[in-house]
Amino acid sequence: MSDRYEKAIEGCVEKLRAGTLTEDDLRATLNSLVSSCDGGHDLLYLQADSMAIGAGVLGMFTVENGEIHEGPPDPGDWPYATVLDALKDGWRVLKFPDLAMFVDETKLYGPGVEFILEKQR
Repeated sequence: MSDRYEKAIEGCVEKLRAGTLTEDDLRATLNSLVSSCDGGHDLLYLQADSMAIGAGVLGMFTVENGEIHEGPPDPGDWPYATVLDALKDGWRVLKFPDLAMFVDETKLYGPGVEFILEKQR
């Protein structure tokens, strides 16, 4: 839970304990939290060289504000060298690679190892 949410809820708890919490307080807190979530989400698609979180990135693109953006042509300019780097930057995994694509560990049957991540704006 983000600090913003925790502070808002703690403020309501303090007012509740003091007996001063009102319906208007709850509605204002709810409106504040909902408006902070209305910024939408961005998506990050990472093609990796294995299913591990520390896997090296082989390809990437993002969907930001409803527009698709390919990563820079030079992999050295990509914002993340590994899936773990993206996680450390606040991205959350929505989809891990599909294990069904691996009949055995030496051969991949399918489109590849793709992680889909999201970040709230």
